[in-house]
Amino acid sequence: MTKVKTSIYVDRELWDRFRRYALKRGKEVSQILEESINESIIDEDLFSEMVDYTDYEIDFEPVKPRQGTVSDLVRVMRDGTSGNISRQ
Repeated sequence: MTKVKTSIYVDRELWDRFRRYALKRGKEVSQILEESINESIIDEDLFSEMVDYTDYEIDFEPVKPRQGTVSDLVRVMRDGTSGNISRQ
């Protein structure tokens, strides 16, 4: 593997914290950055291979509450008090 030298601009305080983080773990800053970049790319590649949004179509019938507003219905459902939803 060929290594490349690069320059980046990072907030000074963040960079200092990152260097201390690397030091505590006994690793070089470059090693941690390389691992993080690699993990991010692998995660993105795996996710994009698993999920292709073009294959999905949303098909549903809208819910119309028999009384009250949709906001009231959502609030009841969110609060977990579905037993209080009127079923007229």
